[in-house]
Amino acid sequence: MGNLFFHIHYCKSKKLNEIGKYQKRITGTIQHHELVFFTRGKGSIVIDQKKYPVKEGMLFYICPDVLHTIDLHSEEPVGVLTVHFSYAQVSFNDSKWAIKGEVKMLPLHPALELQDYYHIEDIFKKLVESWNAKLPGYEFITKTWLHQLLIAIFQNARKQNQNYSTSLKVEKIIEYMHQNINNRVTLTELSEMVHLSSFYLSRAFRNTTGYSVIEYFNKMKIDKAKELIIEGDKKVKEVAQALGFTDEFYFSRIFKKIEGISPSEFYSKNIHGV
Repeated sequence: MGNLFFHIHYCKSKKLNEIGKYQKRITGTIQHHELVFFTRGKGSIVIDQKKYPVKEGMLFYICPDVLHTIDLHSEEPVGVLTVHFSYAQVSFNDSKWAIKGEVKMLPLHPALELQDYYHIEDIFKKLVESWNAKLPGYEFITKTWLHQLLIAIFQNARKQNQNYSTSLKVEKIIEYMHQNINNRVTLTELSEMVHLSSFYLSRAFRNTTGYSVIEYFNKMKIDKAKELIIEGDKKVKEVAQALGFTDEFYFSRIFKKIEGISPSEFYSKNIHGV
């Protein structure tokens, strides 16, 4: 999520109480991504030849070029929120921006029956209201709401996952890393803290964060190192020692691996502009 830059094509909100006022069948494909959230209504939706029920609290994710058909029961009032968007992957490394095209789809199931979805509904409504109001800065504000919406959706889906307890343990470890940013920690120490084997913790941590335990902790340390270096009152050796590295050369190798430049080069670019 942190590397995604979104462009919103348009948003819609439909709230129809009268019978027969809504088109019963919608079939087609779109050239971008779409989130469809039903606050009311009954029917069915077919996405990529798979049929799902439409009911209150259902969220659907439709990818580009995927054939879909929405059938709604005309005797039921309808309430639906939609956002159509595209995105690119944007990264910044060694003072250079890199832009990659979007992947085919976000890691979302086509149909999610959300539990305790009121927070998601509230964010979705604010997103659509911001788009429709067209006040100054609405495009930026709407993108911010879309970021929040996707985070809330991922969090809601994770809580329904049977591995939610494991995710909480990963969060506990990350909190412990923050508290011990100036120290060294071992995988064995962390495993014992959350009562998981080193193997299972390593796998769960990578599945949750995309990094190994040590990679993640080193990344946190280097983020802190950049702050200390920019302050300009510590030498590389002192920064390394402040963050629990006993070998400044090992610290420099880790720094360059993550940032693409050495600590001294980072200092020169950000302090002297060379």
